[in-house]
Amino acid sequence: MAQLRKLKRQLKPGKVYRRDELTAWSSSVDRHLEELVEEKVLQKVSHGMYYVPRSTVFGAAPPDEKELVKSFLKDDRFLLTSPNNYNSLGVGTTQLYNTRVVYNHKRHGEQKLGNRTFFFRMKPFFPKKLNDEFLFVDLVNNLASLAEDQDAVLNNVKHKVAAMNEESKKKLGHAVREFGYEKTKKFFSPLVK
Repeated sequence: MAQLRKLKRQLKPGKVYRRDELTAWSSSVDRHLEELVEEKVLQKVSHGMYYVPRSTVFGAAPPDEKELVKSFLKDDRFLLTSPNNYNSLGVGTTQLYNTRVVYNHKRHGEQKLGNRTFFFRMKPFFPKKLNDEFLFVDLVNNLASLAEDQDAVLNNVKHKVAAMNEESKKKLGHAVREFGYEKTKKFFSPLVK
């Protein structure tokens, strides 16, 4: 009982824990995890992963997506994005998708974490933070998987790029070289330097 109380004191709301992290505070970690899940102190996310729900005015809330992915990958080098982010570019994408994409260096494939599904894509390069230049490149890279009229979107991208100042075009050109697939590089080559 003393070990269980000691373990409970270590748990922080909104934080995600792996089973092996909790062995420092419990010699019967599996039994204690089972008890804590039963008491609803912890929620199971996937095999060997748990989180402490955060209290909100609407009730218990799951952890932040970034915290969840960071714990799953055991790494903070990833970029979390969604096709919904393309809508901010103003190029005619208006669909809403229930898709979360994680560019990372370790995992590939679909993974359910709690009640959320993530699509992990291993990439050698991706920016640390989302920016418009990366989103333009990522949009053209993944255009075939979107529900929008592809020709209309590409035409709108051309117009947006033509209206950019030289500094923005230069940044976009760098993003195309760093992150673009071959077809994306061909599309952008007459538009950027």
